Amino acid sequence: MPKLDPRRIVDGQRQITILKNIPPTSAGREFELRGEVIGVYDKGKAGTVTETQHELVEKTTGEVYTRIVSSSFAVGQGNWGGPKGTMHPRVRECTDGFVGPKGVNYPPPEEKKPDATFTFATSPSQTLLYRLNGDYNPLHADPTIGLQMGFPGAILHGLCTWNIAAHGVLKTFGGSDPARLKSFQARFAAPVMPGDKLIVDMWLTGRKVDGGEEVVFVTRVEGGKVVLSNGRALLSGVEAGGASKL
Repeated sequence: MPKLDPRRIVDGQRQITILKNIPPTSAGREFELRGEVIGVYDKGKAGTVTETQHELVEKTTGEVYTRIVSSSFAVGQGNWGGPKGTMHPRVRECTDGFVGPKGVNYPPPEEKKPDATFTFATSPSQTLLYRLNGDYNPLHADPTIGLQMGFPGAILHGLCTWNIAAHGVLKTFGGSDPARLKSFQARFAAPVMPGDKLIVDMWLTGRKVDGGEEVVFVTRVEGGKVVLSNGRALLSGVEAGGASKL
């Protein structure tokens, strides 16, 4: 595969599965983040998709605390003769669209109002604040790069939007207790601009999976398009929720 320009890479979809609660301190323990590339797909003129898996492992015991499966999209960096899409045997669910094989979708119930809604007003400096986490992709700081890619300017990190949605789901249905979150995923459908207000609509499906109750959600910008689709969370001890704001 070719060398990809990291300045022109955006997130496709991300899923985290929490197998064991992460301790508040690593004192007396040693952790490793073990990653592997599990798929690379050539999408022609549109670009290249890279799918990775990372596991947070306690080194001495080998216990896996979390597993994250992610896909990223290198815009306009395709046509290098690679495979269009294959399924890695360790991946149960894959995205469609960017990634080759079609995976499981979690659309909201038709003709049913959301069981709860969470809103979050981002700030004009949201990208500069979020990049302090360590994601220094200049796409989120230099407006000229965003303009070159067809965006209005520097766009918000997809993971910032993803984490805001996770915060809203957990606050609304899990009492903001991180021990209740079992799984969380969403597909990055469209960019968010700093200053946009995010609206997270949530539905309880009544399904119980792997010890958690299923919540599906869609995140959009106020008065505009969907920015996170295929949203799904599994929580234990779901509490009745209402409209929330932050």
